[in-house]
Amino acid sequence: MHFVSFTLQPPGGVVAAIYGQFSAAKAQEIVVARPGGVLELLRPDEASGKVVSVATTPTFSVIRSLAPFRLTGGSRDYVVVGSDAGAVAVVEFDAAANAFSRVHCEVFGKTGCRRGVPGQYVCCDPRGRALMVAAVEKQKLVYVMNRDASSNLTIGSPLEAHKAATVCFHAVALDVGFDNPTFAALELEYGDCDADASGEAVDETEKMLTYYELDLGLNHVTRRWSEPVSRTANLLVAVPGGDEGPSGVLVCGENWVAYKHEGHAEVRAPLPRRLGYPAARGLLITATATHRQRELFFFLLQSELGDLYKVTLAWAPGAGVSDVRASVFDCIFPCAALCITRTGLLYAAAEFGDHGLFQFQGIGDDDGAAAAAAVHDPELGDDAASAATVAPTFVASDRPKNLLLLDEPASCRAITDVHCGDLAGEEAPQVYALCGKGHRSSLRVLRHGVAVSEMAVSELPGRPSAVWTVRGRHDE
Repeated sequence: MHFVSFTLQPPGGVVAAIYGQFSAAKAQEIVVARPGGVLELLRPDEASGKVVSVATTPTFSVIRSLAPFRLTGGSRDYVVVGSDAGAVAVVEFDAAANAFSRVHCEVFGKTGCRRGVPGQYVCCDPRGRALMVAAVEKQKLVYVMNRDASSNLTIGSPLEAHKAATVCFHAVALDVGFDNPTFAALELEYGDCDADASGEAVDETEKMLTYYELDLGLNHVTRRWSEPVSRTANLLVAVPGGDEGPSGVLVCGENWVAYKHEGHAEVRAPLPRRLGYPAARGLLITATATHRQRELFFFLLQSELGDLYKVTLAWAPGAGVSDVRASVFDCIFPCAALCITRTGLLYAAAEFGDHGLFQFQGIGDDDGAAAAAAVHDPELGDDAASAATVAPTFVASDRPKNLLLLDEPASCRAITDVHCGDLAGEEAPQVYALCGKGHRSSLRVLRHGVAVSEMAVSELPGRPSAVWTVRGRHDE
């Protein structure tokens, strides 16, 4: 017996989004996870400038995280899915079936979105050798990935990197070249807080940036390095390494962004603030994207207000990072995920309302953009008022300067109210829904029927007055 559940209207929201080459080599594709556990493969069409849905596969689960994974020397990416199934699933796109197929599904815990069961964070080694699946609390598992004699993907036994009484805020995989795979995590130990009834130990607890190293020779995971960071740190971004960058991570906190690495002093820069934004209110980064080319990389960080910041590093081989520069790039709607393609497109998955596919019109190098360089102040960010004094200000614009909107995939997320009735007198009820949030909210009318898709567009000279159909062949 099999139970199948499908919705009449497919979900339009996006929980997570990743970019890679999933169907073929050199393909420019995006995989999104939608509410209800739906995996969808999207492909930007350069001819029409639209986002085309290639395939949709329901997983009948709650997808918590996604990560692209590619074996060393491979030409296609796999998708690592963290869900509420209590297992890590590795899937690939099957072009013949036009759907995602499961390659591996390794069970490690109970089902459900539990704080002690891994799946909330998934990160993969850039060289395709290992992946880490982490929970909100305590548990972290590392899997070694390899090939068999038939060049099929194999997954090793889980290696534990647990730490009791520890909350994990974020985890990423470092780019360390072909050294042992290393993963970074933002952690906070609360063991002393539980033992202290007075509550004084809470203020003394430090948030730590910790490196976990997988020794491929000995096949075990160790905590290699740990250093305190600000209590407001909430997000990590991996920095390119090897011959392309200095490696390490960007640590995003309230009002600031900093570069940190083992054996390297912290370099911290404030985030420019909107003119008139309250000085006592903090500013958090909620979404990130990294653009990598030969001898060039930069980061796009988006704040909770929707402002995009371009972050660049001044570095030299062997000398480390000397400066972190955060400049205002553009202003768009707040996003749940950002993806930058190699062809110069930005896919922005909106938290509420329609999504957006943008084309880069510039890279934000104009001299008029508000920018902030590194400030040597260890207290920067811990106090919002002090951060506001050193951060430059800018005037928010309702129209992007460096981005050109190409397509707006529709989304009804989030529906706040619904009314069903035949208000238009069509002898069939319509569904009236209030969607979105803030200035992007909308009233949408949903009608039963078959959707019409646009197949081709041809410009006609002059002003046409009528349209006729003609035979394609003389024998029709």
